Amino acid sequence: MSQQDGFDPKILGFLCNWCSYAGADLAGVSRFQYPTNLRVIRVMCSGRVDPTLVLEAFIRGIDGVMVLGCHPGECHYILGNYYAEGRMKTLQRFLEIIGVKPERLLLDWVSASEGERFANLVSDFTKKIVKIGTLSTDISKDEFQKRLLAAKEAFSQHRTRWLINRERELLVEGNVFGERVDQDDFNKIKFESVVKDYEKNRILFAIRDKALSVTEIAQTSTLTPQEVLRHLIIMEQNGLVTVSEIDGVKPMYKKMRG
Repeated sequence: MSQQDGFDPKILGFLCNWCSYAGADLAGVSRFQYPTNLRVIRVMCSGRVDPTLVLEAFIRGIDGVMVLGCHPGECHYILGNYYAEGRMKTLQRFLEIIGVKPERLLLDWVSASEGERFANLVSDFTKKIVKIGTLSTDISKDEFQKRLLAAKEAFSQHRTRWLINRERELLVEGNVFGERVDQDDFNKIKFESVVKDYEKNRILFAIRDKALSVTEIAQTSTLTPQEVLRHLIIMEQNGLVTVSEIDGVKPMYKKMRG
C-alpha cells in the first residue's frame, strides 16, 4: 500500500476485456508486485469509457483514473482504442480548465502478454498520485464538486458528444461532401463547445435554487460578469433562464423549471 503523510490514494482502472484486463490477470498469476490501491472495472473495450464516467469517478472521490486498452492497431473492435484516445485527450485538456491536474487521468496500452508492464504502470501511476496529493489539494472540496458536476453535464450534451464521437470519421473520412476537416480547426470547435456548455451549466447550477444578479452569478460560478451576461442572453432566448424580479436596477435571474 502506497502512503505518504498518511495519504492512501483511491485509484480506479477501466480495463478492456481482451488486452489490459488479461494483462492484469497475468500480472497476478506471475506474482508481479504492485500497489493495492487500484480498483478495476472491466469493460469490453476502452472505447466504451465515456468522459462522464471518469468525471463521475472524480465526483465520488477517486484520486486518479487509469484507462487501459489494447495497443493501437490491435483493438478487438478495430478502432475502439482510437476513440478512447480522442476522448481521454480531450478530457485531459479540459481538466486544466476546471483546475484539476490532468495527470490524474492516465491513458495507456497493455496487451494480454504484458503482465509486468501492467504492474509497472499501476506502480508508477500510484506514486504519481501520492506525490500530487488528494483531490482537495487542487481546489476546495465544495468548489471541486460544483465544477465536476458542471463538467459532467457539459460532456453529456448532445452537441459535445457528437463532436467527440465523430472526430475520427470527420478527420479521416471527411464530412458528407467528402471534405476532410482540419485537425486544428476541429480541436478548436470541439473544445469551445465543451467550454461553452460547462460555463452554461455553472450558471444554471448557481441559479437553480434562488435568483441571482449577474454579479452574484459571476462570483458563484467564477466566470466574469461579461461571460455570464453573454450566456444569460442566449439562455433566456432559449427558455433556460428568466428574470424573476428586479432588485433596484439589477435583474435577478433564475433557472426555468423543467
